[in-house]
Amino acid sequence: MAGPETKLSAKLTLPNGKEANLPVTVGTEDEHAVDITKLRGETGYITLDSGFMNTGSTTSAITYLDGEEGILRYRGYAIEDLADQSDFVEVSYLLINGKLPTKDERKKFSTMLTRHSLIHEDMHQFFAGYPPTSHPMAVLSAMVTSMSAYYPDSLERNSATDLHITRLLSKVRTIAAFAYKKSIGQPLMYPKNSLKYCANFLHMMFAVPSEEYEVSPVLEKALNQLLILHADHEQNCSTSTVRMVGSSGANLYAAIAAGILALWGPLHGGANQAVIEMLEEIKLSGGDYKKFIDDVKNKRDNRRLMGFGHRVYKNYDPRAKILRRCVTRSSPTSASTIRCSMSPRAWRRSRSRTTTSSRRSSTRTSTSTRASSTARWVSRRTCSR
Repeated sequence: MAGPETKLSAKLTLPNGKEANLPVTVGTEDEHAVDITKLRGETGYITLDSGFMNTGSTTSAITYLDGEEGILRYRGYAIEDLADQSDFVEVSYLLINGKLPTKDERKKFSTMLTRHSLIHEDMHQFFAGYPPTSHPMAVLSAMVTSMSAYYPDSLERNSATDLHITRLLSKVRTIAAFAYKKSIGQPLMYPKNSLKYCANFLHMMFAVPSEEYEVSPVLEKALNQLLILHADHEQNCSTSTVRMVGSSGANLYAAIAAGILALWGPLHGGANQAVIEMLEEIKLSGGDYKKFIDDVKNKRDNRRLMGFGHRVYKNYDPRAKILRRCVTRSSPTSASTIRCSMSPRAWRRSRSRTTTSSRRSSTRTSTSTRASSTARWVSRRTCSR
C-alpha cells in the first residue's frame, strides 16, 4: 500500500499517440482504482463500461465487500461480529454516523425511532384504496413518496436531514405492517412505544385487537439479524438509483421511493421473493425436494434453482453462515411464523387449500426477508456517501 506521501498514477496511451496520466486511488484494504474524472476534459475520450462492473461511482467509508474472500464489513466491523453482538438500531447508527453509539447516543437514537413510528392518520385512507392483492413493494414506494407531502420541509435543500432519516427508518416498518394487515383483512395495529424496534414490527404484523400478542425473543433476535445482514451492500442497483435521483436535488422521500422500485426488480431484491416462492412450491407439492432438483437438472417444466449464492461472492457469502445458525434457533412454531416465511403467491395458494370458502380471500404477505428489507432500504440509502 502506498505511503501517505506517495502519489501513484497510471499512464493511458490513446490511438492518436496522446498520453494521459491518471491518478490512482488506494483504499484502506489496498484496493487500487484509476481515477478518470478528468479524462474527457483532457483528452475528449470517455470510457464504456456496460453494467458498471469495473466502475466505482464514488468513494465510500461505509461498507467493504470482498467477493473473492467472502468478506463483508460495515465501517470496519466484521458482519459476523455485528450480527452476534449488536442489534439493528445500533448497526443503523453505525452506518449513518460512522461509529458505534455511546450509551446516551443509543438511547437518544432509539427514543427518536420510537417517537416517529406513527404515520399521519390521513395516510390510513391510502391503504383502503389498494386492493388486497397489491404487491407490498408497490404500496411501500407509494406511501414513502407520499410522506414528502406531509413533511413539506423535506423539499428544502437545507432541511433537517437527520430528522427525515429517522422518520423513514421508523415509519417503513409501520407502512409494511399496515400493508400486510390490509392484504389479509385484519385491523391495523398501531405501534407500541414500550417495544423495541424489531419487536414493535412483529407486534404490528401479527397482533390482533382481540387478544394479547407476546413477541417471541427468538423471532425478535432473528429479525434483528436479518435486518443487520441486509443493511448495506455497497453501491448496488438500488443504492445507485437513490444517489442518482438525489443528485437532482429531489427530496429524500422521493429518492428512497425510487430505490424501493429499483429493489423490486427480480434481478435485485425481488430475487428473495423468487427463492421463497420456490421453497413454498416444493413444500406445497409434498416436500419432494429431490424431484425438484432432478427437474432442474433435466430442465423440465422450466424449473430453476433460485437463491444459491450472491453473484459477487466467488467463495462464500458470509451472511449464509449467520442465517444458518439463525434458522436453527428459529423453528416455525406458530402460524404467524409460517405466514411470515411464505411468499404472497404461495400463502394465497396454501389458504385456498386449507381454509373454508368463507375465508378464501386473496392474500399477500410480507415475507421475513422482505420485511427485513424495509429498514435496509433506508439505512443503506440515507447514509451520506
